[in-house]
Amino acid sequence: MNKLFDIVSNLEAKLSRILGQYTMLQQENLKLLQQKNNLQQQLSKQQEVIDSLEKKYDSLRVANTIVGSKEDKHATKLKINTLIREIDKCIVQLSD
Repeated sequence: MNKLFDIVSNLEAKLSRILGQYTMLQQENLKLLQQKNNLQQQLSKQQEVIDSLEKKYDSLRVANTIVGSKEDKHATKLKINTLIREIDKCIVQLSD
């Protein structure tokens, strides 16, 4: 009978330890989920900054080609022609 009591006591102790570990793991999981969400928000903000900087870079590149060498002027003319074609397409779509 005493042996059975020891077995039950050991089982209760092990179960208590497992429940404690389970609770710790749940808390750690919550912290990791919060950290993941924070990192995703940071990534999103950084992507917005990158997009903004890329647009500024393109604008600066076009501006520099206007005042730059003949090769740059050729690239600028091509860009302007592309923009004019896009505007013409928009005008045609609006008139339909």
